[in-house]
Amino acid sequence: MHQPANNILSEIDKVFISQVNNVNYLRNTGVEDRIKRLEKIEQWIESNQEKIRAAIHKDFGKPYPEIDLTEIFNTLAEIRLTKSKLSKWMKPVKVARTLTMLTTGGYVQYVSKGVVLIISPWNYPFLLAIEPLISAIAAGNAVIVKPSEISFNTSALINEMLSELFPGNEVKVFEGDKEIASYLLTKPFDHIFFTGSTAVGKIVLKAAAEHFTSVTLELGGKSPVIIDSSADLKDAAQKLAWGKFLNSGQTCQSPDYLLLEEKIKDEFIGLLISYIKKYFGNSPDEIKSSSDFARIVNYNHIDRLINYFEEAKKLGANIEFGGIYDKSTNYFSPTILTGDFTKTRLMEEEIFGPILPVLTFVNTSEVLEIINSKTPPLAIYIFSMNKETIDKIKLNTVSGGVVINDLVLQFSHYNLPFGGIKESGVGTAHGFYGFETFSNRRAILKHHKFSPLKLFYPPYTKNKQKLINLLIKYFK
Repeated sequence: MHQPANNILSEIDKVFISQVNNVNYLRNTGVEDRIKRLEKIEQWIESNQEKIRAAIHKDFGKPYPEIDLTEIFNTLAEIRLTKSKLSKWMKPVKVARTLTMLTTGGYVQYVSKGVVLIISPWNYPFLLAIEPLISAIAAGNAVIVKPSEISFNTSALINEMLSELFPGNEVKVFEGDKEIASYLLTKPFDHIFFTGSTAVGKIVLKAAAEHFTSVTLELGGKSPVIIDSSADLKDAAQKLAWGKFLNSGQTCQSPDYLLLEEKIKDEFIGLLISYIKKYFGNSPDEIKSSSDFARIVNYNHIDRLINYFEEAKKLGANIEFGGIYDKSTNYFSPTILTGDFTKTRLMEEEIFGPILPVLTFVNTSEVLEIINSKTPPLAIYIFSMNKETIDKIKLNTVSGGVVINDLVLQFSHYNLPFGGIKESGVGTAHGFYGFETFSNRRAILKHHKFSPLKLFYPPYTKNKQKLINLLIKYFK
């Protein structure tokens, strides 16, 4: 039965207070206690894989193998890495002495931030709720999770799982719509981890500023793919047909548009189409009935994609492949478009769907001009064997990450920080970087009564001034 909103708001108040009161206990838990909490999640996932698959599939028809690879495997990989490294991460990190601090001892201690809020999205509804939770628990925090109301089947499952595993003063889930999220944002959390759109990210950032709350914003943007004539075109086409249409293009680091060297345009598009057919079916009907291709999550998003597509067609875009949709089933086919997109929303907004606009270039300067005319993306993907071209793009662009000769794999490399910059995100996550995100890097300095700095205490005589002058001149 659905609870009235005022009852939920009252429960939020009570849970928040209970978590604040439990912060010191959690902060002082050791490695073994935190690992036991992670193992609870790990064992639940291993025992309930079918329930996870069924919930996500109900939300938007995501293929089971994709669920296994992108949601279940990635989550378990994060838990297992964190368990194996947590003892090392929690140890104090000694820092080197300086000339003026020779008699001191200094180190950095990672201390939990306190009570944290995780607001997760619908596109990878299990993974993007549980992954940051793993980091938050590893760092010793109390956590409130607000999963997306759009993927409501998965949100209900997450609530069931975490209610079963943890008391509310450690971890609590609140399902609901914008009203619930807005009310949560009025609370003075010690950290907020948000994954979603740039527009909502701005709202989160403003709310966090009211309480000087630190934030991690995992957003998105228009991540380009650059393919030049030196690339292995078959390899690039194979990877792009997978990476772009994974989850029906509903991935924050998904390739958003393609910059293709003019002289390989026809050859590459032909290869790309052949791999799309190989993955999903040879005819429009086969692709539509394929169990290997996800659906768009809801009516609003299919409607948005149709509007983008029809606008581009009206302004002269050419349909190289696809362009078929069915609003009644939230289906939009893998689609490749060529032409002039300068006045279309396809090149102004993040597409977040299975539409790939293709632009061509003659030299790398054109590539840089297009990329740098937009806000910094979450990722830049470069397919090239030309080191000079790769270096030129890396050195003259800004992005959260760069991937060379592959797509979207950076998310699954847990020894790399994952995150954006400016409009594509604030802060990083995964592995140690996720643990660090939910921790306060506390500076600890220890001294004793014998201190050479006493030589500089007042009164400031001429001799002391000479010592200060020597310090300024020779200190390195």
